[in-house]
Amino acid sequence: MIHYLEAARQFQCNTVNMTYALAITDGGYLAHIYWGKRLPVTDLTSLLRLDENPFTPSVNPRDRACFFDTTPFEYPCSGTGDYREAAFGIEDIDGYRACDLTYVCHRIYDGKPVLDGLPHTFSDISTPMQTLELLLEDQPTGLQVTLSYTVFSDSDALVRSVKICNMGTAPCTLTRVLSCSVDLDEDRFDMLTLYGSWARERQVNRLPIRHGKQRIDSLRGESSHQYSPFFALLSPQTTESCGDAYGFTLIYSGNFFAQAELTQHCSTRAQIGINPEDFAWVLQPGEMFQAPEAVMVYSAKGLGGMSRCFHTLFHRHLIRSEWKDKARPVLINNWEATYFHFDLEKLKKLAAEAAALGIELFVLDDGWFGHRDSDNSSLGDWTPDEKKLPGGLKPLADAVTGLGMQFGLWLEPEMVSPDSDLFRAHTDWAIQIPHRPMTLCREQYVLDFSREEVRDAIWTQIKAILDSVPVSYIKWDMNRQLTELGSAALPASRQKELWHRYMLGVYDLMERLVTTYPELLLENCSGGGARFDAGMLYYSPQIWSSDNTDSRDRLRIQYGASLFMPPSAMGAHVSICPNHATGRNTPFETRGFVAMNGTFGYELDVTQLSHEEKEMIRHQIQQYHQYSHLVRNGLQYRLGNPFVCSDCAAQMHTGWDAWIYVSEDQSEALFTYVQITAEANMRSRKIPLAGLAPDAVYLYTINNRQQEQLGAVLMQCGIRVPNLWGDMKSIQLILTKK
Repeated sequence: MIHYLEAARQFQCNTVNMTYALAITDGGYLAHIYWGKRLPVTDLTSLLRLDENPFTPSVNPRDRACFFDTTPFEYPCSGTGDYREAAFGIEDIDGYRACDLTYVCHRIYDGKPVLDGLPHTFSDISTPMQTLELLLEDQPTGLQVTLSYTVFSDSDALVRSVKICNMGTAPCTLTRVLSCSVDLDEDRFDMLTLYGSWARERQVNRLPIRHGKQRIDSLRGESSHQYSPFFALLSPQTTESCGDAYGFTLIYSGNFFAQAELTQHCSTRAQIGINPEDFAWVLQPGEMFQAPEAVMVYSAKGLGGMSRCFHTLFHRHLIRSEWKDKARPVLINNWEATYFHFDLEKLKKLAAEAAALGIELFVLDDGWFGHRDSDNSSLGDWTPDEKKLPGGLKPLADAVTGLGMQFGLWLEPEMVSPDSDLFRAHTDWAIQIPHRPMTLCREQYVLDFSREEVRDAIWTQIKAILDSVPVSYIKWDMNRQLTELGSAALPASRQKELWHRYMLGVYDLMERLVTTYPELLLENCSGGGARFDAGMLYYSPQIWSSDNTDSRDRLRIQYGASLFMPPSAMGAHVSICPNHATGRNTPFETRGFVAMNGTFGYELDVTQLSHEEKEMIRHQIQQYHQYSHLVRNGLQYRLGNPFVCSDCAAQMHTGWDAWIYVSEDQSEALFTYVQITAEANMRSRKIPLAGLAPDAVYLYTINNRQQEQLGAVLMQCGIRVPNLWGDMKSIQLILTKK
């Protein structure tokens, strides 16, 4: 899969459908040649234009700076003449800030590296993969940079990482360490990003790039509600099913930076990595720094092909939970049923009704610890509130498991309330800057997880709970951003390391949790979807997509998420109407279909439902277990788009959304259609399907009539769905190969 053409000094990384090529130029500089549709293994170095002005420094030393400012560097540095955005920057012991990386050696081997302390893709003995490692050096400082490129036999993805070792005799400060930089020899791209806010995450934004820098980032200490750590560069005519799509994401959950820069010579430099703003890392002689992994995906089959590549890679090579390939239990979360206002009897009654309906997991959300009757206290004091729960958690857990259900629990380990025993005893454990007011958000502060003693103290409390009651599921929440970045444990010269050290601490505690309790189902959450990123998938197979459970809004949120994250990772629940976030009413059936486009559960008071709604819950749970393997392991094809048509002068809504999951052997498929807006006097709609076997005949039932049709007809001509009466009405059906 990876070839070295010694005469050309060229490396070529090939997957089934993709080629990524780079070369060593005169002077030992590493230059990018090509990324796109697969090419034969051949000499491509003429594409570098090295026989044109300004030529290489060995040929034309008088224009070395021009060479630096025009060459498509594979890992560009700052301070030596490349005035485009750098991927790597340093400050040496004398305060100078230039560096110049040149090739030393390389190796190609089977498998891939392990990133200690960071989430990362992993090797699978059943899937061949190869890695190219290139060692570069900045000779004046002795810094050595290892660039790693891994390709997989079952994916058109390239996984990149960067490791820096200080082999010099003096300390050096890293000021910028991006995980990925690539110069594309093209200027006509649309940049697709995902923006939003709390309760309306991952809204799709697609705009043509212009000369200059188009950037998204986070400086909140989390990947954020506001921008997802993902972007795609698309040919202007790229659609869901055809056209070139270049996708980028970072396997990281903290501050990130992602940018497309259209340069003076009409090439596009695309980059992603740890946000360099307010970042610095002191590297002593002999020390090493590891940057997070970045994933690059190329597809000639549009957005859909790009997304399915991300989904497959993450499912097979990033999610490692024992729950990855298991049917997840249908849960009920008590939050929207009770909020903070509950006692043992109320919870037992809720659990009993849920068990009678076939719900399999009862999750106790916020409010069970300390004296927490609102969100104003007790974070950090992870002991049960005896007033609400006499005898602690055990009587409730025993009651739940006695009903044949599993028991789950909400935690927010990274936070502390000013009104808590933990904060009163260890005020310095909160992130803060001395002599400055501490900013409250949701009446809470952030614990300094860069400090091992802080993590140990929280771990001791969590472990005591998990060892005392049968907890099968944890919802790990994080409800505020970081401010006043200061650590009492770091010297002045290292305070800018806190952003990253905090994230490493979070990963450390999550690693303890999932390795000590490997059968635990962990669901991450950050005020909803502020940590909906690939880094979290390494620890939890599912992530709460948003605190907004309104089905109409969820169509958009889940559509945006599916552009790079597998649907099986999307936490999705059926909630009550009018919806608590929007006040909107949606049919119960549609709420179920939308929630099944991800994980599945309920967040409502089942004791207050009508007989008809309870019967629908029983039916939905049966449907979920019948078809969830397709959502978990099948290939997703988005057939509609819930967003406004950006190319429509009238800005009319598309009116509907649809998607289909197809098994890898194409023997069955699950199709869902949602009519967002009803229209009077409209005929049935024909929706072309995707992913089916063209020559196979498929059976399905619609309008209580069994139908059969060739896959080619269903994909080219469409399946006919009726004009439904009412907004947000829906249809779901299964197609099976005859």
